[in-house]
Amino acid sequence: MTIKRNLARLMAGTALAGLAAGSAAADIRFWTTEEQPERLAKQEQLAEDFEAETGIAVEVIPVTESDLGTRATAAFAAGDLPDVIYHTLQYALPWVEAGILDVEAATEVVEDLGPDTFAPGALSFAETEDGWASVPVDGWTQMILYRSDVFEEEGLEPPTTFEAVESAIEALHNPPEMFGFVAATKVDENFMSQVLEHVFLANGATPVGPDGFTGFEEEPTIEVLDFYKTIAEASPPGELYWDQSRTLYFAGDAAMIIWSPFILDELAGLRDSAPPTINDDPTSAELASKTGIVTNFAGPSNPDGAAWADLRYLGITVDADFDEAQQFIEYSMSTGYTETLSIAPEGKFPVRRGTEENPEEYVEAWSELPVGVDRQAPLGELYDPEMIDEIVAGLDVAQRWGGEDGQLALASKIVNSQVINRVVRQYIDGNIEAADAVAQMNEELSAIQ
Repeated sequence: MTIKRNLARLMAGTALAGLAAGSAAADIRFWTTEEQPERLAKQEQLAEDFEAETGIAVEVIPVTESDLGTRATAAFAAGDLPDVIYHTLQYALPWVEAGILDVEAATEVVEDLGPDTFAPGALSFAETEDGWASVPVDGWTQMILYRSDVFEEEGLEPPTTFEAVESAIEALHNPPEMFGFVAATKVDENFMSQVLEHVFLANGATPVGPDGFTGFEEEPTIEVLDFYKTIAEASPPGELYWDQSRTLYFAGDAAMIIWSPFILDELAGLRDSAPPTINDDPTSAELASKTGIVTNFAGPSNPDGAAWADLRYLGITVDADFDEAQQFIEYSMSTGYTETLSIAPEGKFPVRRGTEENPEEYVEAWSELPVGVDRQAPLGELYDPEMIDEIVAGLDVAQRWGGEDGQLALASKIVNSQVINRVVRQYIDGNIEAADAVAQMNEELSAIQ
């Protein structure tokens, strides 16, 4: 154990010494942003199961996600960090730089579990010079949903590339009977930001690099602008975001949309608040059976493509009881991994597919977990095995602007500025030329620090 880790343990012990005499504290504390009552209950059950097996007591502490950064900073300053934190990708590398996370402890867990059992994309985002900042635990990838039955009838290729999407639009766009696409066009909606980053990543266009802001390269960015204009022109008029795209697709009025996997249970008629209306039965799984998905999407300048992903990690802090924290994470990622994923299976894809002995163990277990709200069924009963494989495979090539370059914080500020949304909307509305749009985005984004 390193000097730094010994010192951190000593500091943590000193800070908590006064508390220990007055109350029977848990052996380790676990911060989680999964604070919804039903999800919290499942995590508390996981902690109880872990204690029954190991004798190590875990206090599960809910933390609102928007407060996580400030609470972690304050706890670090007080020498009172929890042992384990469930956190988003955006904190992994910055928290290492700030001294909050212990790389050595997390790396030992990954190595014990087997790096080859994890999705490569999820590991690469958390990679440091000394190992991994945190242990990947779950994630999801954005998807293109498409009417596979209609595509097959027309002899169309799945929409895995810009070209394939454009060909499908040419063949299927016939409003008001069917729109070729429903693109996000509402500038002040984060949904548009998320969809645009996915499309830019697909063509290898990024505004950041290892040294910070780089600006968008003109040629691949113009290809993105032209593609987005094509899908916008194949969409209904108006300010469109997730609501209209889901509604139109559920009614059978759209050939393709981009959405998160949280649509999968609704698509199969398992949620009364958002039923498919393609037929007269709001509980029908008909539309799910006629839907295909694409996670890895490619543009002409990036034939390998990319999948936009939201990833979550378990980090071990410098104030942790390292041995017990490591045991808790290893349990959560092995014996208890199916239970971990069951917290919200439709949005928690297994970033650890299996073990060295059974490489698909956790994917198979996850596919049998029930999803839904008003009714429940396993994803494996609702969707073909090929679709399940596609859902999980997106994590292998998961990307985000700045993720591999250590510039996720800057990239997040760029996305949140909504500059890209605004300029893209100007272009698709015909108010600016493509080259001028690239120049304007680069000029405005360069001022973001």
